[in-house]
Amino acid sequence: MGTFVIGTSMAWLVVAYRFPGQSVFEWLLLLPLVIPTYIMGFIYMSTFDYAGPVQTFLRQWLGSSDWFPEIRSGAGAVLVMTLALYPYVYMLAKAGFQGLSSTAYEAARVAGFGLGKFFLRIGIPLIRPAIAGGVSLALMEALADFATVRYFNFPTLSEGVMKVWVGMMDLGTARELAGLLAMVALALILFELALRGRSRYYQTGGKSPGIPRTQLVGWRKWAATALCTLVVAMAFGLPIIQLVLWASEEITAMPEGTLEVYMGLILNSLLLAGLAALFAVIGALIMASGVRIGGGKLAKFLARISTIGYAMPGAVIAVGIIITVTTLDHGLNRLLEKYWDAGFGLLITGSIAGLVYGYVVRYMAVAYNSIDVSMEKLTPNLTLAARILRAGKWRIMWRIHLPLAAPGIFAGAALVFVDVMKELPITVMLRPFGYDTLAVWVWQMAAESMWASTAIPALTIVLVGLIPVIYLTRITAGK
Repeated sequence: MGTFVIGTSMAWLVVAYRFPGQSVFEWLLLLPLVIPTYIMGFIYMSTFDYAGPVQTFLRQWLGSSDWFPEIRSGAGAVLVMTLALYPYVYMLAKAGFQGLSSTAYEAARVAGFGLGKFFLRIGIPLIRPAIAGGVSLALMEALADFATVRYFNFPTLSEGVMKVWVGMMDLGTARELAGLLAMVALALILFELALRGRSRYYQTGGKSPGIPRTQLVGWRKWAATALCTLVVAMAFGLPIIQLVLWASEEITAMPEGTLEVYMGLILNSLLLAGLAALFAVIGALIMASGVRIGGGKLAKFLARISTIGYAMPGAVIAVGIIITVTTLDHGLNRLLEKYWDAGFGLLITGSIAGLVYGYVVRYMAVAYNSIDVSMEKLTPNLTLAARILRAGKWRIMWRIHLPLAAPGIFAGAALVFVDVMKELPITVMLRPFGYDTLAVWVWQMAAESMWASTAIPALTIVLVGLIPVIYLTRITAGK
């Protein structure tokens, strides 16, 4: 509900009105996307906890902070999730509002509707599919989270899967909890489809889409600016300022060898993200080309099945990968022992290969959707002409599809790269023993309340996360 209220209202505000800073807030409101929930979670917990700077300040000046709300609670977790995930609703709702027909707006004005009434009675119903998509993304991200809810002492299914696997190594119980979590995820998918409904909305008339912006005057324009400033400050400004302060403390008192540790974390993260992006793009390119070259129902069905992993929580993917690779390892060892009287133990389980496999399953949809959108612009006549000239499927993909879909390929690779850099559940459950990444290091240090030690790795993740936000900003700007 929080992501719906903030995301939809902020989108309407920047689309329908003119006020000081409106054009800047259009992209500033996207910036919380670069901060993973588990980073924002421990920042808010450390800032507003009893021993944090806010309550310490209140006790010094007011003598007591007993009245201050408890941050380590379900309400605290909801606040952090809302601030971190509202951009999913914001960016889709904003695109939906920008696509509304000016004809609909003018007809509403003739009927006596002001902007506020148009927003509630016409605007929201017309962009219901976009809002449903954004809310569903936020719900799935919240469902997949385990670190943030652990910080706030709010048990969830994802946190339970992590606890029984990482803490107890109980695969049986983890499998049962993961199955239940997968059922909840499927229920969310059905919920999204129900929200979308069967209705389809089309632009009619000859006028270009877009409702005219209304200039706010007087106190209203400053109220709009203040509201946007408050949201950006809470969701982006506060976390970044706190990370910078911690980073300055860490740099001034950095123990010997810490820089080498950070470089190792960065190299590990870059290696995993690069491999995952490479294999995800290769798989997505093959699927997207197969759909266009073959065009059969089987190819489309396989493409849809291959991309369903993005709707599943990372803990579910990790448990499924563990079951798959351990079964494969045991089968290979039985085969080797039977015919060659030799065994190699667990080759894939607990290896980088198994970890990258998990990433590809989770983020194949990101690469596929980006490449598929680029390939939709390719006219079928190109493929038809190539087949008339007896070009093979691989030649068509290599000589035609690959060059023309290059922007989508690079965009998909960048998005997968960034997602893997900040991925936590799959990394924690599938990584080789002692193989840490930036995300794992941040999680471990935050769990030990070593806030300053999280700052530099967390800032690195945030800076890398700016890549898709800049990309989204350029898309919405039409560049």
